[in-house]
Amino acid sequence: LLAVHKQSTRGCCSTLSTMGSHGLVNTERFETESSGVNHTEGGWPKDVDPNEMEQTIRFRKKVEKDEGFMNSIPQLGNIMVHCIQQNNALDIYQEYCTEEDDGDSAEPPSAKTINVFRDPNEVKRTVTCLSWHPDGGKKLAGAYSSLHFQTSHTSLCQDSYIWDIENPNRPELTLKPVSPLVCIEYNPKDPHTLVGGTYSGQIAYWDTRRGSQPVELSSVEHSHRDPVYKIIWLQSKTGTDAFSASTDGQVLWWDVRKLSEPTERLVLDPGREGNLERALGAICLEYEPTMPTKFMVGTEQGVVLSCNRKAKTPAEKLVCTYEGHHGPVHALHRNPFFPKNFLTAGDWAARIWSEDIRDSAIMWTRYQMSYLTDACWSPVRPSVFFTAKMDGVLDVWDILFKQNDPTLSVKVCDEPLYCLRVQDSGRLVACGSQGGSATLLEFCSGLSTLQKNDKTLLAAVSSADRKDVLSFNFYLNLVSDGLDAYNVQQLMTRAEDDFYSVVEAELRRRDEQPQVTEHIKGLE
Repeated sequence: LLAVHKQSTRGCCSTLSTMGSHGLVNTERFETESSGVNHTEGGWPKDVDPNEMEQTIRFRKKVEKDEGFMNSIPQLGNIMVHCIQQNNALDIYQEYCTEEDDGDSAEPPSAKTINVFRDPNEVKRTVTCLSWHPDGGKKLAGAYSSLHFQTSHTSLCQDSYIWDIENPNRPELTLKPVSPLVCIEYNPKDPHTLVGGTYSGQIAYWDTRRGSQPVELSSVEHSHRDPVYKIIWLQSKTGTDAFSASTDGQVLWWDVRKLSEPTERLVLDPGREGNLERALGAICLEYEPTMPTKFMVGTEQGVVLSCNRKAKTPAEKLVCTYEGHHGPVHALHRNPFFPKNFLTAGDWAARIWSEDIRDSAIMWTRYQMSYLTDACWSPVRPSVFFTAKMDGVLDVWDILFKQNDPTLSVKVCDEPLYCLRVQDSGRLVACGSQGGSATLLEFCSGLSTLQKNDKTLLAAVSSADRKDVLSFNFYLNLVSDGLDAYNVQQLMTRAEDDFYSVVEAELRRRDEQPQVTEHIKGLE
């Protein structure tokens, strides 16, 4: 073997030396190829095209006739049947903890301060309005103005600001209106655009991509005569329509693409004659996109006006009124889960109303020690709402828990709170103060997470309160007709006695009926 090995080695060397003289070596080429099986088609062999029905049918028949296949299928089938029966015996999707409450519900209500955004000017102005950025709520727009009577506005800064909620040191953008802003709103359809109402009564429109100056500005001649306290974007195809309210007694509709004059005008004259001298001054507006033809107005006189924009005549646009406050209605907000119920705040109490009942609120808080300046519902919990007060306290109310006292009270600052705004997630709340600071609060998950049966319980409570109010109103109507409480009680007692006497008479008649029948049979 060794000799042969040496001989073959010498042969190879001689061959290489001979070929090396030419500088070339010929070798055999070895080609490789990667291939796989498409198991989504069942792992067909190479000679079977899964797209050809005849080939697949022919191959299936061939496999089914195979002896190994015929022997293995019954054995495997018995095992699989046993496993399937085990799975069917137990419900693997059954929930065993459905009756247990979430851990969040047991958590005590709490809140913490995240950031404070202060007016960068030396002379601090009131934060009169706040608006959250519609895309995630990472920015907060604030309107700054001084609303004190006969205060000179020429010496005060007129700027308002847009803040990044993670950077309280300096504003992200400074808005420069011609007159101090009293209200401001982000466009829900376009996060780059805002509309604001000024102290002079004009409407200004901004596009943040085009800088600090307003893109459009309404003329003084065709604007409000008093400060614009509220402006809201309308639900429209173009996303450019808004309407505003002022203490001059007018509601004006605008197309922000052309603010030369309003597209529509409504005078809030309770006599429905369009007399501007008798009009009620508007402070707040409410608009629900799911009811695009309806809107509500809160006035200086403590009256809430329900209006219909699509009515034929101006007189028909003022549908009805709700009276219950002893001072201006500073806040007006529909419940996002029950739009027929709305919240108002004024004087020293907050009230919850039903559209169907105009004489009285269906629920209200007891009078507070400080004046209420703003209120709004939670966007995630139907029974929770927030109120801001003049003593710098923010109250959180849960009407399913208790109605007379707030669930949580937070001392935000030492100066009066003027406005508040809740982020869409319900977890962050921004409060504006008279001292020029906007405080950002974060609430616990128990107050910002929808709880089990919240909607059902609130519907039951609202229905019960509604029935109580209707019963009380019926009683008042009887009294107003000349019947005192004693006579009303007599009527109720008499009606009850008559009812039971009729029932007893019917029972006696039924008891006597068999005896009469037997007596007739005996005579026969």
